[in-house]
Amino acid sequence: MRYQEVIHRLTLAVLLGALIGAVPATASQESRLDQVLDAIVENERELANTLEQYQPLVEVYFQTVQPDATLGNLPVKDNYFIGRLQLADLAAQTASHESSQKKKKQKKKKQKKSKQKNTLSLLDDFHSQTFKPESFARMLVLDRGAFDRHHYDFDFIRTEFLGEVRTLVFDVTPRQGKALNRMGSGRFTGRIWVEDRDYHIVRYNGVYQAVLTVNFHFDSWRLNMGPGMWLPAYVYTEEPDRSSKQLSHIHKGQTRIWGYRIRGRNAEDEFTKVLIDAPQTDDRSDQPGQISPVESARAWEAEAEDNVIGRLERAGLLAPTGEVDDVLETVVTNLEITNELEIEPPVRCRVLLTTPLESFTVGHTIVISRGLLDVLPDEASLAMVLAHELGHVLSGHELDTRYAFTDQILVGDRQALQRFVFERDPLEETEADDRAVALLQNSPYKDDLAGPGLFLRSLAAHADVLPALIRPHFGNRLAQQQELHRMPRILELAPELEPGSLEQIAALPLGGRIKLDPWDADVELMKNNRVQLLSAREKMPFQVTPLMPYLARHGSTTASVETDAGDAVARHGTD
Repeated sequence: MRYQEVIHRLTLAVLLGALIGAVPATASQESRLDQVLDAIVENERELANTLEQYQPLVEVYFQTVQPDATLGNLPVKDNYFIGRLQLADLAAQTASHESSQKKKKQKKKKQKKSKQKNTLSLLDDFHSQTFKPESFARMLVLDRGAFDRHHYDFDFIRTEFLGEVRTLVFDVTPRQGKALNRMGSGRFTGRIWVEDRDYHIVRYNGVYQAVLTVNFHFDSWRLNMGPGMWLPAYVYTEEPDRSSKQLSHIHKGQTRIWGYRIRGRNAEDEFTKVLIDAPQTDDRSDQPGQISPVESARAWEAEAEDNVIGRLERAGLLAPTGEVDDVLETVVTNLEITNELEIEPPVRCRVLLTTPLESFTVGHTIVISRGLLDVLPDEASLAMVLAHELGHVLSGHELDTRYAFTDQILVGDRQALQRFVFERDPLEETEADDRAVALLQNSPYKDDLAGPGLFLRSLAAHADVLPALIRPHFGNRLAQQQELHRMPRILELAPELEPGSLEQIAALPLGGRIKLDPWDADVELMKNNRVQLLSAREKMPFQVTPLMPYLARHGSTTASVETDAGDAVARHGTD
């Protein structure tokens, strides 16, 4: 080892020793650094094994944007994927996939002797790779099976706080001659952030060097979901479109992972509670006797409603009941009280955890997606969405009661996504719109309807370039190809869009309002400080932004607050 390198390593080791704790007299400072690096590598190896025990949901949303001198970026295309992560037998899958891909490429090479170009865009090619377990896992676990000191060099840079967690920052590069793994894929080059207690990687930022395919730069974050348990939560990706001659397009993506604890949620706990904790009670009904036909019909529909809601929650698609539901139900109550309504059974609200913008009713339950809650600019716009769904309830638009039969919900998650349909016909949508307008005009929001109108105008303007964002899983489309499908009378109350005006916030970026707990899929409203926008570039309506979580250790009294580049907009004029 060269003299300068020894001095460099000793200097860094002294810094680490001061940060990590006293060094035993029998151990050198250099060996202390070695111990830290060995712990980092071992924890990363153990994480790969830990992830095989879980099957969380993974949602990926990408936008292709075109730079604009005034507005920053303008979306021109999008794509979306949702699935369940399964990392078991990954090595076998990887070997099989790499072998298959190599044979396909050799075959194509022989067939393509002309100058014909690949018809797939970079984004499509990226999706075809990313949505296979062996490729997507590379963003969640660093170079699985080979992230070690034999294949990589580690260069200590500094210490840095990520939220309230102090981290050790290292630059990581493949060692000379180790740039490819045994299957010919490029290795990781970038930076890692390591928490300073047990030495788990909590963030890494960089790229896998491209060999046969195009790789995106990514920024991957992990959250502390239990003692010593740092699991993947968010990934932000960004890359210029190199297939474009002028490099005029940029691909940006948000990946969210949630529901580690969802499958079989609380089933054993509930069973134990029934057997042990429940007090002795009289199981007889408070009101003996036959119920009326109307009550029977309501009970039958309520059973279908509960079956659907329960199945969506078990799939990890619906958040457990919580504080966001209370906020939504408060707005519904405002509409009911000012319109002198008494609805039985009471209207409930729930949050669909997915990004595509949608709302729908399941019986007397209003469901609104996390993505739609993120982009709504103000409370009046939220009231407009809820008023439309309340209009369906008041109009007597029924839930398909086949869901009251248990066999209809004893299906897999994929079948649930395909089978559960809550789309209304155009006549029912028009009737709900009319009821909603009447509700709003006799509500506390009646003087603030220009804001909801602006949101609808902006939604329609983006519908043709962001079809994946506006394509619902379960309900009706809000818009399509610049044609608005909801609340046209409210649209008429809005002024013309002024994208360059800081006085006009028509819609917010994605990810700035709802905090999603990756462990158990709970949601809560973010509590952020108000930030004044500096330019129209920071408005970013409906856009993907970087994800920058505030890290906190499990059990900390300081709640983890999720923030991103869109917070400035989320906090602008929405108090």
